[in-house]
Amino acid sequence: METPPLLELSDWITAAAILFLLICSAFFSGSETALTAASRGKLRSAADRGNRGAESALKLKEDNERLIGGILLGNNLANILATSLATALFTTLLGESGVAAATLVMTALVLIFSEVLPKTYAINNPEGTAAVAARPIGAVIAVLAPVVALVRLIVRGVLRPFGVRIDPDMHMLSVREEIAGALSIGHAEGLVEKEHRDRLLGALDLQDRTVEEIMLHRSGIEMIDAEADPEVILSQALDSSHTRLPVFRGEKENIIGVVHAKDLLRAMDRLMRGDEAPGLAGFRITDIAYPPYFVPETTTLDDQMREFLRRHTHFALVVDEYGALQGLITLEDILEEIVGEITDEFDEEEAPTLLPGADGSYLVDGSMTIRDLNRATDWTLPDDEANTVAGLVIHEAQTIPAVGQRFSFHGFRFEVAAREKNRLTQLKIRKLG
Repeated sequence: METPPLLELSDWITAAAILFLLICSAFFSGSETALTAASRGKLRSAADRGNRGAESALKLKEDNERLIGGILLGNNLANILATSLATALFTTLLGESGVAAATLVMTALVLIFSEVLPKTYAINNPEGTAAVAARPIGAVIAVLAPVVALVRLIVRGVLRPFGVRIDPDMHMLSVREEIAGALSIGHAEGLVEKEHRDRLLGALDLQDRTVEEIMLHRSGIEMIDAEADPEVILSQALDSSHTRLPVFRGEKENIIGVVHAKDLLRAMDRLMRGDEAPGLAGFRITDIAYPPYFVPETTTLDDQMREFLRRHTHFALVVDEYGALQGLITLEDILEEIVGEITDEFDEEEAPTLLPGADGSYLVDGSMTIRDLNRATDWTLPDDEANTVAGLVIHEAQTIPAVGQRFSFHGFRFEVAAREKNRLTQLKIRKLG
């Protein structure tokens, strides 16, 4: 009596089908990881260089819901069918114990070869893998389109009662958030220097910040009185470290022009040179002052920089909604938000606004902006309700605190170190924990 063969032809065909399905499952798993992890920026660069696979990947990523639905549908079909065939095969070979054996074997095979291995490979080269897999995955999604559409309809119907609305054109993160997140991670891992991170983030923030946040307050503006004697005006201009000075008449709110130091020098040259020169007595500041340029305090820094470039000017006066003067802003102020403090040989040396203490605290000038403090210390104090450190303390305390008073909020301890009238001039700040 002959012994029957261990595996018949149908069993070999079933085993080959299982192997093929496992390969398909691995392909779907790796493609899912690659297409979701691939950077749009890198894919766009590759597509611009003529990589058609990268271009196909970009098109697939335009509708993440459709992409994920199609891949998961194909992956689950492959896994379920492979498991069903394996159960039938092992049951034929081992009888009733074949179900348990098939479960153990298929779990190991799917986990190692169809999940971990392809996803590990894909995550190490997401853009390259996505470019290779994009076309086959696109074809599979096209074939499974009716089923995927039905699945999407069911999913949206289930999520709708919970107030969830699906927008296929909405990206998980905006481009700005992706760049900012990548810079923060790079800095934390030591790949991006703090100075470079701050410059790039400063450029990204221009669209979200207004001139009100960085303007020089009206209390600190140097102005020329149009009614002052020419000698006084000349001395004031020569003593100032600024090349442009606003001109007022009567009261400081009444700005009638802006004078440039070069125009003043040319005017003085015309009045003083020559035998028939009239001298300073013939000087009128209004003859050389150009019209003031006013901007709303709610203008974004990005828009204001564009306006400066379009108008070929570097100086603007900031007003509120009632037209009252609030401060001034220059192109240099905006550039300093990107590259940091810009000084020249005429700038006066200012006292440091941030002094570290031995106990880990900082003595901070009350007029220092929260943004500058965060950039200098890598803190994350909120600047939604106030622009300056003193403003933040007053907002949180709901009063103007006295010297020596202490407050704890946002994970920091604030102590009022100095105060002039109603202005907090110095604060001692220490991070808690």
